[in-house]
Amino acid sequence: MDFDRHCAEIVTQAELLTTELADADLTTPVPSCPGWTLGALVRHLGGGHRWAAEIVRSRATAPVPDDQVRRVDGDDSGPLPASWLVDGASALASALRDAGPDAEVWVPFHYRTASFYARRFTHETLVHRADAALAAGLEFRASPEVVRDAIDEWMELESLPLHFEFRPEKREILGSGRSVGFESGEHAWFLGLDGPVVTWERGRLGAAVTVRGSLTNLLLALYQREDAEDVVGDLDLFKLWQTHVRFG
Repeated sequence: MDFDRHCAEIVTQAELLTTELADADLTTPVPSCPGWTLGALVRHLGGGHRWAAEIVRSRATAPVPDDQVRRVDGDDSGPLPASWLVDGASALASALRDAGPDAEVWVPFHYRTASFYARRFTHETLVHRADAALAAGLEFRASPEVVRDAIDEWMELESLPLHFEFRPEKREILGSGRSVGFESGEHAWFLGLDGPVVTWERGRLGAAVTVRGSLTNLLLALYQREDAEDVVGDLDLFKLWQTHVRFG
């Protein structure tokens, strides 16, 4: 997926969330986001859109206050603030398009351009739509192309060596012969854990443990929103790896 598709998808995912949850009770707990209600989830997501839009719009070179992302308390007695959520997503998409993919902005990782926020908030919105659907007892569905891109992004971000600086204990997953594969029909991903850092690539490469399921199941399992449909191979390695997954 390219930059333009990411910009469009941020709005599409926000619109889908508001359509699917049009009649939802905002006091409903969200099990995949402990301590949150549906109202809190929407406030977090809408705040995130506005936070990222400000970074892109101002060409920020340093972190921007993220209180509106982290402070999710509020009034859950009313209806879903659909227009507010979609307006925030649209404002972010507009800011991104105005800036262009190569505009230099502050990013919390080594990335330095607006394209990071286009992709990140596509999948931030996608996964939180899944959280909302699961909380409301609805089936979560998404375009295979979007889900594949979300899995690619997860692999890329979860394998950043920077994680070892913040959590040295993550090195426990590394070891000779260790690897985790993910397969869904013709699509496959491979995480290498047998070197000094985590690596990833697409394809079936004979992993020590392999997770198989639908594309949606793989995505939700990676984000620890639901259990994997089928895991074969070194189950102890899989459990160890899961305990050190933090991205998402």
